Amino acid sequence: MKLLVENGTILRPGQQLDHHHILVEDQRIHAVVAHVPADFIPDETIDATGCAVIPGLINTHHHLFQSLTRCLPSVQNAKLFDWLTGLYEVWRPLDYQALKTASQISLAEMLLSGCTTTNDMMYLFPRGADVALEAVLEAASELGIRLHAGRGSMAIGKSQGSLAPDVLTQDEPAILKDCERVLHRFHDQNRYAMARVDLMPCAPFSISLNLFKETRQLARAHNALCHTHVAETLDEEIFCLHQYGKRPVDYVMDAGWSGPDVSFAHCVCLNAAEIKLLADTKTAVAHCPSSNMILGSGIPPVCELLRAGATVGLGVDGSSSNHGGHVLAEARQALLLQRVKNGAESFTAADAFRLVTTGGAMLLNRADELGDLAPGYAADLAIFDLQTIEYAGAAVQDPLATLMMCHAGRAKHVIVNGRVVVKHGRLATMDESTLVARMNELVQKKYR
Repeated sequence: MKLLVENGTILRPGQQLDHHHILVEDQRIHAVVAHVPADFIPDETIDATGCAVIPGLINTHHHLFQSLTRCLPSVQNAKLFDWLTGLYEVWRPLDYQALKTASQISLAEMLLSGCTTTNDMMYLFPRGADVALEAVLEAASELGIRLHAGRGSMAIGKSQGSLAPDVLTQDEPAILKDCERVLHRFHDQNRYAMARVDLMPCAPFSISLNLFKETRQLARAHNALCHTHVAETLDEEIFCLHQYGKRPVDYVMDAGWSGPDVSFAHCVCLNAAEIKLLADTKTAVAHCPSSNMILGSGIPPVCELLRAGATVGLGVDGSSSNHGGHVLAEARQALLLQRVKNGAESFTAADAFRLVTTGGAMLLNRADELGDLAPGYAADLAIFDLQTIEYAGAAVQDPLATLMMCHAGRAKHVIVNGRVVVKHGRLATMDESTLVARMNELVQKKYR
Protein backbone atom coordinates (compact mmCIF):
# COMPACT_ATOMS: atom_id res chain seq x y z
CA MET A 1 0.00 0.00 0.00
CA LYS A 2 1.41 3.35 -1.09
CA LEU A 3 -0.01 6.68 0.03
CA LEU A 4 0.93 10.15 -1.19
CA VAL A 5 0.24 13.28 0.88
CA GLU A 6 0.97 16.02 -1.60
CA ASN A 7 1.72 19.73 -1.56
CA GLY A 8 1.43 20.42 2.17
CA THR A 9 3.22 22.66 4.62
CA ILE A 10 5.21 20.06 6.51
CA LEU A 11 5.81 20.98 10.15
CA ARG A 12 8.42 18.95 11.98
CA PRO A 13 9.99 19.85 15.32
CA GLY A 14 12.46 22.57 14.32
CA GLN A 15 11.66 22.60 10.59
CA GLN A 16 9.06 23.89 8.14
CA LEU A 17 8.96 22.61 4.55
CA ASP A 18 6.60 24.40 2.18
CA HIS A 19 4.97 22.66 -0.81
CA HIS A 20 6.43 19.28 0.09
CA HIS A 21 5.14 15.76 -0.25
CA ILE A 22 5.16 12.75 2.05
CA LEU A 23 5.57 9.31 0.53
CA VAL A 24 4.16 6.46 2.61
CA GLU A 25 4.90 2.83 1.89
CA ASP A 26 4.07 -0.24 3.99
CA GLN A 27 2.74 1.90 6.89
CA ARG A 28 6.02 3.83 7.16
CA ILE A 29 7.20 7.21 5.93
CA HIS A 30 9.37 6.45 2.92
CA ALA A 31 10.42 10.00 2.10
CA VAL A 32 9.63 13.70 2.50
CA VAL A 33 10.40 15.38 -0.83
CA ALA A 34 10.00 18.56 -2.85
CA HIS A 35 9.27 16.55 -6.01
CA VAL A 36 7.51 13.20 -6.26
CA PRO A 37 9.67 10.60 -8.03
CA ALA A 38 8.22 9.37 -11.31
CA ASP A 39 8.42 5.77 -10.16
CA PHE A 40 6.30 6.35 -7.01
CA ILE A 41 2.78 5.29 -8.01
CA PRO A 42 0.42 5.76 -5.03
CA ASP A 43 -2.66 3.68 -4.34
CA GLU A 44 -4.22 6.74 -2.68
CA THR A 45 -3.45 10.46 -2.82
CA ILE A 46 -4.44 13.13 -0.29
CA ASP A 47 -4.23 16.70 -1.47
CA ALA A 48 -2.77 18.80 1.37
CA THR A 49 -2.74 22.11 -0.53
CA GLY A 50 -3.35 24.91 1.95
CA CYS A 51 -2.89 22.53 4.87
CA ALA A 52 -0.39 21.96 7.65
CA VAL A 53 0.86 18.40 7.90
CA ILE A 54 2.21 17.53 11.34
CA PRO A 55 3.33 14.37 13.14
CA GLY A 56 0.46 12.54 14.75
CA LEU A 57 0.03 14.04 18.20
CA ILE A 58 0.82 11.97 21.29
CA ASN A 59 -1.25 12.00 24.47
CA THR A 60 0.56 10.70 27.54
CA HIS A 61 -2.14 10.59 30.24
CA HIS A 62 -5.81 9.69 30.08
CA HIS A 63 -8.64 7.82 31.79
CA LEU A 64 -10.84 6.94 28.84
CA PHE A 65 -13.76 5.65 30.93
CA GLN A 66 -14.28 9.07 32.50
CA SER A 67 -16.17 10.46 29.51
CA LEU A 68 -19.14 8.82 31.29
CA THR A 69 -19.15 11.61 33.87
CA ARG A 70 -17.87 14.75 32.20
CA CYS A 71 -19.66 17.91 33.32
CA LEU A 72 -21.39 16.01 36.15
CA PRO A 73 -22.92 18.91 38.15
CA SER A 74 -22.13 17.56 41.62
CA VAL A 75 -18.34 17.69 41.09
CA GLN A 76 -17.93 20.61 38.69
CA ASN A 77 -16.45 22.82 41.39
CA ALA A 78 -14.60 20.26 43.52
CA LYS A 79 -10.89 19.89 44.19
CA LEU A 80 -9.23 16.51 43.58
CA PHE A 81 -9.97 14.53 46.76
CA ASP A 82 -13.58 15.79 46.96
CA TRP A 83 -13.96 15.21 43.23
CA LEU A 84 -12.77 11.62 43.55
CA THR A 85 -14.95 10.93 46.57
CA GLY A 86 -18.01 12.16 44.68
CA LEU A 87 -17.24 10.28 41.49
CA TYR A 88 -16.37 6.91 43.01
CA GLU A 89 -20.04 6.44 43.91
CA VAL A 90 -21.18 7.29 40.38
CA TRP A 91 -18.61 4.96 38.82
CA ARG A 92 -19.75 1.89 40.80
CA PRO A 93 -21.99 0.49 37.98
CA LEU A 94 -19.10 0.39 35.47
CA ASP A 95 -19.23 -2.70 33.27
CA TYR A 96 -17.51 -3.98 30.14
CA GLN A 97 -19.85 -2.39 27.61
CA ALA A 98 -19.89 0.98 29.36
CA LEU A 99 -16.09 0.96 29.48
CA LYS A 100 -15.88 0.16 25.78
CA THR A 101 -18.40 2.83 24.75
CA ALA A 102 -16.77 5.50 26.91
CA SER A 103 -13.36 4.54 25.55
CA GLN A 104 -14.65 4.85 21.98
CA ILE A 105 -15.92 8.36 22.70
CA SER A 106 -12.66 9.49 24.32
CA LEU A 107 -10.50 7.93 21.60
CA ALA A 108 -12.65 9.32 18.80
CA GLU A 109 -12.40 12.84 20.21
CA MET A 110 -8.62 12.58 20.31
CA LEU A 111 -8.40 11.21 16.77
CA LEU A 112 -10.50 14.09 15.47
CA SER A 113 -8.05 16.51 17.12
CA GLY A 114 -5.04 14.98 15.36
CA CYS A 115 -3.92 12.54 18.06
CA THR A 116 -2.64 9.21 16.76
CA THR A 117 -1.13 7.66 19.91
CA THR A 118 -2.42 7.68 23.47
CA ASN A 119 -1.94 5.88 26.71
CA ASP A 120 -4.78 5.13 29.11
CA MET A 121 -4.73 4.44 32.84
CA MET A 122 -7.67 2.11 33.49
CA TYR A 123 -7.66 1.65 37.26
CA LEU A 124 -11.34 1.02 38.07
CA PHE A 125 -12.25 -2.66 38.44
CA PRO A 126 -15.38 -2.93 40.65
CA ARG A 127 -15.63 -6.21 42.51
CA GLY A 128 -18.01 -8.61 40.78
CA ALA A 129 -18.10 -6.61 37.54
CA ASP A 130 -17.03 -7.90 34.11
CA VAL A 131 -14.68 -4.95 33.54
CA ALA A 132 -11.51 -5.95 31.71
CA LEU A 133 -8.71 -4.23 29.82
CA GLU A 134 -9.94 -5.94 26.64
CA ALA A 135 -12.75 -3.36 26.40
CA VAL A 136 -10.22 -0.54 25.95
CA LEU A 137 -8.08 -2.55 23.53
CA GLU A 138 -11.12 -3.43 21.40
CA ALA A 139 -12.22 0.21 21.26
CA ALA A 140 -8.78 1.35 20.11
CA SER A 141 -8.50 -1.40 17.50
CA GLU A 142 -11.90 -0.62 16.00
CA LEU A 143 -11.15 3.10 15.74
CA GLY A 144 -7.59 2.61 14.49
CA ILE A 145 -5.61 4.57 17.09
CA ARG A 146 -2.23 3.51 18.50
CA LEU A 147 -2.60 2.60 22.19
CA HIS A 148 -0.52 2.08 25.31
CA ALA A 149 -3.16 0.31 27.41
CA GLY A 150 -2.45 0.87 31.07
CA ARG A 151 -3.47 -1.87 33.47
CA GLY A 152 -4.11 0.32 36.47
CA SER A 153 -4.96 -0.65 40.02
CA MET A 154 -6.26 0.46 43.40
CA ALA A 155 -5.65 -1.73 46.45
CA ILE A 156 -6.14 0.61 49.44
CA GLY A 157 -9.72 1.66 50.15
CA LYS A 158 -11.65 3.53 52.80
CA SER A 159 -11.22 0.82 55.41
CA GLN A 160 -7.46 1.47 55.27
CA GLY A 161 -7.69 5.23 55.40
CA SER A 162 -7.86 6.05 51.67
CA LEU A 163 -10.64 7.50 49.50
CA ALA A 164 -12.21 4.79 47.35
CA PRO A 165 -14.96 2.46 48.61
CA ASP A 166 -13.44 -0.96 49.20
CA VAL A 167 -15.72 -2.42 46.53
CA LEU A 168 -13.74 -0.48 43.92
CA THR A 169 -10.40 -1.89 45.06
CA GLN A 170 -8.77 -5.26 44.37
CA ASP A 171 -6.54 -7.58 46.37
CA GLU A 172 -2.88 -7.26 45.45
CA PRO A 173 -2.47 -10.89 44.27
CA ALA A 174 -5.49 -10.50 41.93
CA ILE A 175 -4.05 -7.28 40.53
CA LEU A 176 -0.66 -8.80 39.82
CA LYS A 177 -2.20 -11.92 38.30
CA ASP A 178 -4.27 -9.89 35.84
CA CYS A 179 -1.34 -7.61 35.04
CA GLU A 180 0.67 -10.67 34.07
CA ARG A 181 -2.24 -12.04 32.03
CA VAL A 182 -2.68 -8.93 29.89
CA LEU A 183 1.06 -8.53 29.43
CA HIS A 184 1.35 -12.07 28.11
CA ARG A 185 -1.67 -11.71 25.86
CA PHE A 186 -1.53 -8.17 24.49
CA HIS A 187 1.88 -6.55 25.01
CA ASP A 188 3.46 -6.15 21.57
CA GLN A 189 7.11 -5.17 21.89
CA ASN A 190 7.70 -4.98 18.14
CA ARG A 191 8.61 -1.72 16.48
CA TYR A 192 5.53 0.22 15.29
CA ALA A 193 3.25 -1.83 17.57
CA MET A 194 -0.35 -0.66 17.58
CA ALA A 195 -1.00 -1.97 21.10
CA ARG A 196 1.28 -2.19 24.11
CA VAL A 197 0.47 -2.80 27.75
CA ASP A 198 1.94 -0.57 30.45
CA LEU A 199 1.48 -1.01 34.21
CA MET A 200 -0.15 1.95 35.92
CA PRO A 201 -1.01 1.78 39.65
CA CYS A 202 -3.29 4.69 40.40
CA ALA A 203 -1.58 6.83 43.03
CA PRO A 204 0.43 6.83 46.28
CA PHE A 205 -2.78 7.24 48.27
CA SER A 206 -4.32 4.04 46.83
CA ILE A 207 -1.33 1.70 46.41
CA SER A 208 0.92 0.09 49.02
CA LEU A 209 4.69 0.28 48.80
CA ASN A 210 4.76 -3.49 48.27
CA LEU A 211 2.41 -3.31 45.28
CA PHE A 212 4.47 -0.52 43.75
CA LYS A 213 7.56 -2.72 44.13
CA GLU A 214 5.89 -5.86 42.75
CA THR A 215 4.41 -3.94 39.82
CA ARG A 216 7.79 -2.45 38.96
CA GLN A 217 9.45 -5.86 38.99
CA LEU A 218 6.74 -7.33 36.77
CA ALA A 219 7.04 -4.49 34.28
CA ARG A 220 10.81 -4.92 34.07
CA ALA A 221 10.40 -8.65 33.43
CA HIS A 222 8.16 -7.88 30.44
CA ASN A 223 9.95 -4.76 29.18
CA ALA A 224 6.85 -2.69 29.87
CA LEU A 225 6.56 0.94 30.94
CA CYS A 226 5.39 2.15 34.36
CA HIS A 227 3.17 5.18 34.95
CA THR A 228 1.34 6.64 37.96
CA HIS A 229 0.00 9.87 39.45
CA VAL A 230 2.56 11.70 41.58
CA ALA A 231 2.49 15.05 43.41
CA GLU A 232 -0.77 16.16 41.81
CA THR A 233 -2.06 18.24 44.73
CA LEU A 234 -1.12 19.60 48.13
CA ASP A 235 -3.71 17.21 49.64
CA GLU A 236 -1.76 14.27 48.22
CA GLU A 237 1.45 15.62 49.70
CA ILE A 238 -0.18 16.01 53.12
CA PHE A 239 -1.66 12.48 52.88
CA CYS A 240 1.72 10.91 52.06
CA LEU A 241 3.54 12.81 54.79
CA HIS A 242 0.90 11.77 57.34
CA GLN A 243 0.55 8.13 56.22
CA TYR A 244 4.08 7.31 55.14
CA GLY A 245 6.28 10.08 56.51
CA LYS A 246 7.46 10.83 52.96
CA ARG A 247 6.66 13.13 50.10
CA PRO A 248 5.00 11.43 47.09
CA VAL A 249 8.14 11.38 44.93
CA ASP A 250 10.18 9.81 47.71
CA TYR A 251 7.46 7.22 48.36
CA VAL A 252 7.30 5.88 44.81
CA MET A 253 11.03 6.15 44.16
CA ASP A 254 11.68 4.06 47.29
CA ALA A 255 9.80 1.35 45.40
CA GLY A 256 12.20 1.60 42.44
CA TRP A 257 10.01 3.90 40.41
CA SER A 258 12.54 5.94 38.45
CA GLY A 259 14.29 5.74 35.12
CA PRO A 260 13.52 6.20 31.42
CA ASP A 261 10.80 3.53 31.52
CA VAL A 262 8.89 5.39 34.27
CA SER A 263 6.65 8.45 33.99
CA PHE A 264 4.62 10.46 36.48
CA ALA A 265 1.40 12.32 35.72
CA HIS A 266 0.94 15.91 36.92
CA CYS A 267 3.91 16.65 39.22
CA VAL A 268 2.37 19.94 40.31
CA CYS A 269 3.94 19.94 43.78
CA LEU A 270 7.65 19.44 43.17
CA ASN A 271 10.52 21.11 44.97
CA ALA A 272 13.86 22.00 43.37
CA ALA A 273 15.55 18.80 44.53
CA GLU A 274 12.78 16.67 43.05
CA ILE A 275 12.96 18.48 39.72
CA LYS A 276 16.68 17.71 39.55
CA LEU A 277 16.08 14.11 40.61
CA LEU A 278 13.53 13.54 37.84
CA ALA A 279 15.91 15.00 35.27
CA ASP A 280 18.95 13.10 36.55
CA THR A 281 17.10 9.75 36.61
CA LYS A 282 15.41 10.41 33.24
CA THR A 283 12.01 9.88 34.83
CA ALA A 284 9.42 11.54 32.59
CA VAL A 285 6.46 13.79 33.40
CA ALA A 286 3.04 13.92 31.74
CA HIS A 287 1.78 17.51 32.00
CA CYS A 288 -2.02 17.90 32.15
CA PRO A 289 -2.75 21.65 32.14
CA SER A 290 -6.55 21.72 31.73
CA SER A 291 -7.16 19.16 34.47
CA ASN A 292 -4.80 20.98 36.83
CA MET A 293 -6.67 24.22 36.20
CA ILE A 294 -10.19 22.80 36.42
CA LEU A 295 -9.47 21.04 39.72
CA GLY A 296 -7.52 24.03 41.04
CA SER A 297 -4.48 21.83 41.63
CA GLY A 298 -1.85 24.39 40.66
CA ILE A 299 0.71 25.09 37.94
CA PRO A 300 3.38 22.41 37.40
CA PRO A 301 6.99 23.57 37.02
CA VAL A 302 7.20 22.60 33.35
CA CYS A 303 9.71 25.30 32.40
CA GLU A 304 11.92 24.31 35.31
CA LEU A 305 11.72 20.63 34.36
CA LEU A 306 12.66 21.36 30.76
CA ARG A 307 15.55 23.59 31.80
CA ALA A 308 16.82 20.78 34.02
CA GLY A 309 16.73 18.40 31.05
CA ALA A 310 13.71 16.31 32.07
CA THR A 311 11.44 14.60 29.57
CA VAL A 312 7.96 16.15 29.51
CA GLY A 313 4.97 15.00 27.46
CA LEU A 314 1.41 16.29 27.30
CA GLY A 315 -1.76 14.69 28.67
CA VAL A 316 -5.41 15.66 28.40
CA ASP A 317 -6.21 13.57 31.53
CA GLY A 318 -9.62 11.99 32.01
CA SER A 319 -12.70 13.60 30.52
CA SER A 320 -14.23 14.06 33.97
CA SER A 321 -11.48 16.49 34.95
CA ASN A 322 -10.88 18.06 31.53
CA HIS A 323 -14.36 17.67 30.03
CA GLY A 324 -12.77 17.16 26.64
CA GLY A 325 -9.96 15.43 24.85
CA HIS A 326 -8.81 17.82 22.14
CA VAL A 327 -5.08 17.16 22.16
CA LEU A 328 -4.08 20.07 19.93
CA ALA A 329 -6.12 22.45 22.10
CA GLU A 330 -4.35 21.02 25.15
CA ALA A 331 -1.01 22.10 23.68
CA ARG A 332 -2.38 25.66 23.60
CA GLN A 333 -3.39 25.35 27.25
CA ALA A 334 0.13 24.24 28.13
CA LEU A 335 1.57 27.27 26.38
CA LEU A 336 -0.80 29.69 28.09
CA LEU A 337 -0.43 28.23 31.57
CA GLN A 338 3.35 28.41 31.61
CA ARG A 339 3.19 32.02 30.41
CA VAL A 340 0.84 32.89 33.27
CA LYS A 341 3.46 31.66 35.71
CA ASN A 342 6.73 32.53 33.98
CA GLY A 343 6.07 35.33 31.51
CA ALA A 344 5.34 35.66 27.80
CA GLU A 345 8.88 34.82 26.73
CA SER A 346 9.12 31.63 28.79
CA PHE A 347 7.23 29.16 26.61
CA THR A 348 6.96 29.30 22.84
CA ALA A 349 4.79 27.68 20.20
CA ALA A 350 7.74 25.45 19.36
CA ASP A 351 7.98 24.39 23.01
CA ALA A 352 4.29 23.41 23.04
CA PHE A 353 4.71 21.51 19.76
CA ARG A 354 7.62 19.51 21.15
CA LEU A 355 5.60 18.51 24.23
CA VAL A 356 2.91 16.92 22.12
CA THR A 357 5.23 15.27 19.57
CA THR A 358 8.83 14.42 20.48
CA GLY A 359 8.23 14.83 24.22
CA GLY A 360 5.42 12.31 24.15
CA ALA A 361 7.43 9.92 21.99
CA MET A 362 10.34 10.07 24.45
CA LEU A 363 8.04 9.46 27.41
CA LEU A 364 6.68 6.34 25.70
CA ASN A 365 10.20 5.18 24.78
CA ARG A 366 9.36 5.47 21.08
CA ALA A 367 11.41 8.47 20.02
CA ASP A 368 12.85 6.67 16.98
CA GLU A 369 9.45 5.72 15.52
CA LEU A 370 6.81 8.28 16.61
CA GLY A 371 6.53 12.05 16.93
CA ASP A 372 8.29 13.14 13.73
CA LEU A 373 7.88 13.12 9.95
CA ALA A 374 11.03 11.49 8.67
CA PRO A 375 11.96 8.35 6.73
CA GLY A 376 11.57 5.23 8.84
CA TYR A 377 9.01 6.74 11.21
CA ALA A 378 5.50 5.34 11.49
CA ALA A 379 3.07 6.87 9.02
CA ASP A 380 1.15 8.76 11.72
CA LEU A 381 0.13 12.18 10.41
CA ALA A 382 -2.46 14.86 11.12
CA ILE A 383 -3.52 17.32 8.42
CA PHE A 384 -5.15 20.64 9.34
CA ASP A 385 -6.81 22.94 6.84
CA LEU A 386 -5.24 26.38 7.31
CA GLN A 387 -7.76 28.08 5.02
CA THR A 388 -10.49 28.43 7.63
CA ILE A 389 -11.94 31.36 9.53
CA GLU A 390 -10.18 30.55 12.82
CA TYR A 391 -6.80 30.59 11.05
CA ALA A 392 -7.40 33.49 8.66
CA GLY A 393 -4.54 35.99 8.80
CA ALA A 394 -2.50 33.75 11.08
CA ALA A 395 -1.41 30.93 8.78
CA VAL A 396 0.27 33.35 6.38
CA GLN A 397 2.32 34.64 9.30
CA ASP A 398 3.44 31.44 11.03
CA PRO A 399 1.76 28.05 10.42
CA LEU A 400 3.18 26.41 13.55
CA ALA A 401 2.16 29.24 15.86
CA THR A 402 -1.24 29.18 14.16
CA LEU A 403 -1.87 25.63 15.32
CA MET A 404 -0.49 26.22 18.81
CA MET A 405 -2.05 29.63 19.51
CA CYS A 406 -5.32 29.88 17.58
CA HIS A 407 -8.48 28.01 18.53
CA ALA A 408 -8.05 24.68 16.79
CA GLY A 409 -10.90 22.82 15.16
CA ARG A 410 -11.01 19.28 13.88
CA ALA A 411 -8.25 17.83 11.78
CA LYS A 412 -9.13 17.50 8.11
CA HIS A 413 -7.45 14.12 7.75
CA VAL A 414 -5.70 11.82 10.22
CA ILE A 415 -3.54 8.85 9.25
CA VAL A 416 -2.43 6.16 11.68
CA ASN A 417 -0.01 3.45 10.61
CA GLY A 418 -0.63 4.40 7.00
CA ARG A 419 -4.42 4.10 7.32
CA VAL A 420 -6.79 7.06 6.91
CA VAL A 421 -8.93 7.05 10.06
CA VAL A 422 -10.30 10.61 9.83
CA LYS A 423 -11.39 11.87 6.42
CA HIS A 424 -12.67 15.38 5.75
CA GLY A 425 -13.18 15.95 9.46
CA ARG A 426 -15.23 12.81 10.11
CA LEU A 427 -14.35 9.41 11.54
CA ALA A 428 -13.64 6.95 8.75
CA THR A 429 -13.83 3.86 10.97
CA MET A 430 -17.07 4.37 12.90
CA ASP A 431 -20.39 6.18 12.58
CA GLU A 432 -20.22 9.23 14.84
CA SER A 433 -23.95 9.80 15.28
CA THR A 434 -24.58 6.20 16.33
CA LEU A 435 -21.72 6.35 18.83
CA VAL A 436 -22.93 9.64 20.32
CA ALA A 437 -26.50 8.38 20.67
CA ARG A 438 -25.30 5.20 22.40
CA MET A 439 -23.16 7.20 24.82
CA ASN A 440 -25.89 9.69 25.71
CA GLU A 441 -28.40 6.90 26.37
CA LEU A 442 -25.91 5.10 28.61
CA VAL A 443 -25.09 8.22 30.64
CA GLN A 444 -28.76 9.14 31.10
CA LYS A 445 -29.55 5.69 32.43
CA LYS A 446 -26.66 5.08 34.81
CA TYR A 447 -24.17 7.91 35.27
CA ARG A 448 -26.07 11.02 36.41
